[in-house]
Amino acid sequence: MKNLKPSEFWTGTYHGRHNGRPVTVTATRDDTRPQPYAWTCTCGASQTFPTEDGVDRTAWRHTHPSLWDQVRQRITRLLSRR
Repeated sequence: MKNLKPSEFWTGTYHGRHNGRPVTVTATRDDTRPQPYAWTCTCGASQTFPTEDGVDRTAWRHTHPSLWDQVRQRITRLLSRR
């Protein structure tokens, strides 16, 4: 798990794959931020939320992309190589 700031509280960890690589997403809560709920991925992606609604769902989907998300990611990778 990543190093948390003193004001952050761990709320969950998700393990999965993103863009074909293993990743870990850490969800946190920090009441000093304007949007206190957030998740951060080892791939560099992150997202913040005003409430805890959506944190788990989006973190899970980031680590376990749907078939459509996987196809979109592959197309993006192929087009970026050109």
